[in-house]
Amino acid sequence: MSKIRDKAIRGLKKGDTFIARRTFTKEETEEFARISRDYNPIHFDQRFTSLKNFSGPICHGLLVASLLTEVGGQIGWLASGMDMRFKRPVYFGDTVECRCTIVEMDAKGRSRAAIEMTNQRGEVVMTAYLTGIVPGEAEQAVMQEMVQEGDRTNRLRDEKYEVF
Repeated sequence: MSKIRDKAIRGLKKGDTFIARRTFTKEETEEFARISRDYNPIHFDQRFTSLKNFSGPICHGLLVASLLTEVGGQIGWLASGMDMRFKRPVYFGDTVECRCTIVEMDAKGRSRAAIEMTNQRGEVVMTAYLTGIVPGEAEQAVMQEMVQEGDRTNRLRDEKYEVF
């Protein structure tokens, strides 16, 4: 079980922070293009990227944003909104850290989280706000049962997440 899922099962509160990291590759970008059908040359052609003043092809912004959905998926967060700001490009081989902090939560679990993503040089590459509903007691109980059954639908049990 991931540390994030464990925390979600035990209960979430305002101030909880979750960190996930991923190194983005050319192969992931190509696979994301296949799935999303986004073949913008900014992701593939050096000539095009140089005209935009980038040093090379960049990862899709939504591929990078999937780090926040990775965290949300481990939590069991039912998202109702995402407000993202892309600050810097993410290049193949960049490692991005996603820091997600719950900044608001009401008694019904309606929540808001602030997200900041930085690259391996500490530069902010993306900021976002996520709104939605976190698991309540009934959902926490089901997630606990899922874990006891081996959590077969969760392929990220062994990821190196940080929770505080």
